[in-house]
Amino acid sequence: MSSERIDLVYLWVDGADPVWQAKRQAAQVGADLARYGNVAGRYRDNGELRFNLRAIERFFPQHGQIFIISDGQRPAWLADHAAVTFIDHHTLIPAQARPVFDAGHIESYLHHIPALSERFIYLNDDIFFAAPVEISDWFPAQGVAVHFETQRIPAASQLQQHETALINAAIFSRSWLVQHCPDAAAVPYILAHSPRAFLKSALWELEERAPELFAAVRSTQFRSWRVPPIMSDLVLRWLICQGKASAHLNDVLHISSCADDAGAQLARLQQEFGQRAFFCINDTCDDCDNDDPRLQHVSQTLAQLLPQPSCFEA
Repeated sequence: MSSERIDLVYLWVDGADPVWQAKRQAAQVGADLARYGNVAGRYRDNGELRFNLRAIERFFPQHGQIFIISDGQRPAWLADHAAVTFIDHHTLIPAQARPVFDAGHIESYLHHIPALSERFIYLNDDIFFAAPVEISDWFPAQGVAVHFETQRIPAASQLQQHETALINAAIFSRSWLVQHCPDAAAVPYILAHSPRAFLKSALWELEERAPELFAAVRSTQFRSWRVPPIMSDLVLRWLICQGKASAHLNDVLHISSCADDAGAQLARLQQEFGQRAFFCINDTCDDCDNDDPRLQHVSQTLAQLLPQPSCFEA
């Protein structure tokens, strides 16, 4: 098992692409849109993928194949490389469900990727490794490691229209697991913004056991507060309940690009880079201009931390 290939999977979108923009503008958003479910920051390409691959080359050179899922898009700077495979939406998502603008919908098909390894790690492009990767930190003897932060799940029993998808996903998971895994000890914390390790066979098993979960999340076009994502929360908690994963509590570095203390958060990243296992830089500037100085500060910081082009760049 220790020598088995570990693939990486990303979702990527260029929100400035006029063809993609036309698809988004033509789509019907709906009344159940989740909080921040259709803001520009959700789709904006701030160059994170370029720096993410630089971090992969530096900190995880033993990785397997890199799969990038996109809607007919490809970064202009990306070279043709044998280790990188693009997966277009049309190869995973049925025609009647496309176009899709909800990452929770798209990521529910990850285990359907042809030739994907049994053990793989899924990263949003704004979630980075920041120190040499120890395989046991993600795939310990008991399956996979699931990383939580110290924030507790709210006490609400129903999904909340004003809450983020992360919170609603945790509320939904708690309710579902009480019914389907009543004897398992619940983890009362929110999932961290971290790389997420998965077992492909376990995902297929859950889809066969609970197809209604996958059918529901695959019914969305934009992120809906009534239909939380399952890959980012429920699937991982279910793995713990099944004894296929272990829970780990983390001091998480989650940087919000437009927070009042974003400068201090980025300074902390610079101090801890190379020692911290992972971090997240979340675009919280929503519908601001793409050249907003706060976004430029993020790009400048990443360029300082990861200045060396990777083998994946043309």
